[in-house]
Amino acid sequence: MSDYKKLKVWEDAHQFTINIYNITKKFPNNEQYGLTSQIRRSSSSIPTNIVEGSGQLNNGNLIRFLGIAKGSAFETEYQLLLAKDLKYINQKDYDELNEKIQKIISMLTNLIKSLRSRQQTNKNNLS
Repeated sequence: MSDYKKLKVWEDAHQFTINIYNITKKFPNNEQYGLTSQIRRSSSSIPTNIVEGSGQLNNGNLIRFLGIAKGSAFETEYQLLLAKDLKYINQKDYDELNEKIQKIISMLTNLIKSLRSRQQTNKNNLS
């Protein structure tokens, strides 16, 4: 799978990262090297790992990178909660971003399941 731009999950994760960058511009200056940096890195890691996995030669490596992307999505999910609880983002923005990250997590989970199923089918056909 070499054209990551055709993946809906990549498109959503890319747009989500842009949203995170825009909303973190409002975070306090003293968080520039703290939560602002962390949430930007974890959110950008989602589409980055999808891209890196898409460039791999086999689905096993793609699945591994999608798993890393999913881990970054969970990390971002927590950082959003922390930002809300610290009052860096309001409830409405939190709800919108949380809904988007939940959708991305679900899409990654389903893509991983699909690729694993395809892998298993291919193994069974070779036996």
